[in-house]
Amino acid sequence: MLYLLRHAARHVIAALVAGLLLRLWFIHYYPVVEGDSLVYGEIARNWFWHGIYGFTRTTGIHPTLIRLPGYPLFLGICFFLFGIDHYHAVLLVQAVIDLVACLLIGGFAAHAISRKAGVTALYLAALCPFTANYVALPLTETPTLFCIALGFYALLRYVERPALDRWFWALVFSIGYSALLRPDGPLLGLVLVPAMLWYTRRNIPARRSATLAIACTLVAMVPFIPWTLRNERTFHVFQPLAPRYANNPDEYVPRGWIRWSQSWVGDYASTAEIYWNVNGSPIDVSLLPSRAFDSPAEQAETAQLFAKYNRNEVMTPAISDRFGQLARQRIRRHPFRFYVLLPLMRLEDMWLRPRTEQLWIELRWWQYRYHPAETIFSWAYGALNVAYLLLAAWGLKKRVPFAAVMVAYAIVRSLLLLTVETPEPRYTLECFPMIFILAAAALTVQTHAQSANADPQCVQLQ
Repeated sequence: MLYLLRHAARHVIAALVAGLLLRLWFIHYYPVVEGDSLVYGEIARNWFWHGIYGFTRTTGIHPTLIRLPGYPLFLGICFFLFGIDHYHAVLLVQAVIDLVACLLIGGFAAHAISRKAGVTALYLAALCPFTANYVALPLTETPTLFCIALGFYALLRYVERPALDRWFWALVFSIGYSALLRPDGPLLGLVLVPAMLWYTRRNIPARRSATLAIACTLVAMVPFIPWTLRNERTFHVFQPLAPRYANNPDEYVPRGWIRWSQSWVGDYASTAEIYWNVNGSPIDVSLLPSRAFDSPAEQAETAQLFAKYNRNEVMTPAISDRFGQLARQRIRRHPFRFYVLLPLMRLEDMWLRPRTEQLWIELRWWQYRYHPAETIFSWAYGALNVAYLLLAAWGLKKRVPFAAVMVAYAIVRSLLLLTVETPEPRYTLECFPMIFILAAAALTVQTHAQSANADPQCVQLQ
């Protein structure tokens, strides 16, 4: 990173200024502080000011384990420094964190490929609207992207000189804090720790390499000890991460309804229009796609269940069990659709849907006759997303150091997402630090002279 600052300072300053203006634009015009953001904020307030990690109810503050402590910790520190519920300050801090992540991405490319690739990666990261957009939301995406960028940069520097130095501790921090932010955060450690072993196999003895990798893993897991013990003591459950359905142990989970939703949900629109409205909001049966029914009789039964739910807007066990029966029938009739086609459809939606979910764009963006301007904008956004992905795929041919680790992270993340019944485009956003690096490699004509501009210690890794 310092190499890039020393040798391309003008480009670095220009990219960071442009990136800052883009992020300030999103913060000004598209801030979103609702839903999960308020959940994190309430936990942070109660934790920092009342000493209870939980929610305020009429009977007092009740403990919870539905969210990991990483982001409430970040919010609590921001509230302490800038004022309780001062979310605007949180967004500005996230803008700075995201720009540092862009520097790390550019530094990786400059160090591993060439100076030109580093500058290109920095511009690609700083000017990407998809990642910049999430700076304007108090959610885990921005710090998670920072952890991923730091983890890969630290891995690159650690491989040069495997030791208990600052890059080892940077790896520990990125792996540990990433896991504290989200239940899927441990995926970063899942790919980086084996990489620590693989890429140092020629530099140091295998025993020392294994010792350092094991030490990194164990130290990164230390914060989970008090968290797990607290959950065991408070809730009498073994819960080192967060529950799959974000529920406390005493809360009812409508598994029948979830199973039925899993038998037809294939895109983000269905998630937002139907799935998220339970409980507390009416759900409209007319919004269901045709794949939600296999026969007119099934459609009629589904409409009856929706009507029962809408009377009180509560998914009761009885209604959920009926949905569960429908799900079992649908799975029995079409197992290939349930176990293969729909998971792949959801994964495709998470990778390729226009990333307009946090903009003031209609959820059904493809209905041109209702909102032509928004549809055209969504097409352009979708095309930009595809361009990033195609450039990254092309960049794989450039023999980028650690490309195997980047691909491994994308694969294990995609495999995990195949099990998710509620697709959201933000779930694939965590792969963009690697996409920026690979896309920069694609856009850089790597001649012998350009290779010489890269840090010689890292070029040898190629």
